Amino acid sequence: MAKASTDPTRSRGFRNRNPGNIDWSATNKWQGQLGKESGPGARFAVFSSHEYGIRALALLLTTYQDRYGLRSIKQLINRWAPPVENVTSAYVSHVAALTGRDQDVNLDLHRYADLRPLVEAIITHELGGQPYSAAVIDEGLRLAGVKKPAATLAAAAGTTEGKAALSWAGLVTAAGAAVPAVEAVSGLPQWVGVALVVSVAAVVLAVVLTRRQDLPA
Repeated sequence: MAKASTDPTRSRGFRNRNPGNIDWSATNKWQGQLGKESGPGARFAVFSSHEYGIRALALLLTTYQDRYGLRSIKQLINRWAPPVENVTSAYVSHVAALTGRDQDVNLDLHRYADLRPLVEAIITHELGGQPYSAAVIDEGLRLAGVKKPAATLAAAAGTTEGKAALSWAGLVTAAGAAVPAVEAVSGLPQWVGVALVVSVAAVVLAVVLTRRQDLPA
């Protein structure tokens, strides 16, 4: 583990835009991969952006879950950083401490709430610090197919899914703004999100279909 005083922006992983220090392999066709680093001891992949490096990190972790059934921090890190070349037990303990999760509890890496802390903890361990803004990490996760949930109903309504549901349900004005009924509950918390927007649309559809059945043939 790197010393606390280490500047993560001067680390090998940061220079390679590969914050997980993923080995280069000709068989891995990662999006944004430029090739292999140069110089003595070259082994790691180089990416065109930090976001693509974070994407590869996230996708590799979800592959461990989906293909091999690895769910806990202990299981995942033992494959990520095997004992043959790492002090894996220390790595596991560090990641568990950074995430605030028990190392034996199962995670669902298709959930933002589980994947993001793990990705950030691995970056911190590998680079000796966490040099990225929240936006950069979130974009890397988005590229990997895991989006940050909307924080409020208003934010949910602004997503592609939310806009489609509201428009379909007739809950937006001709100018594309949400009707007052939606704006009135726009501060509701994250758990409401897109689900409530889509639920509203579903209720509207049910009412429309019921009315159609009542019409004379």
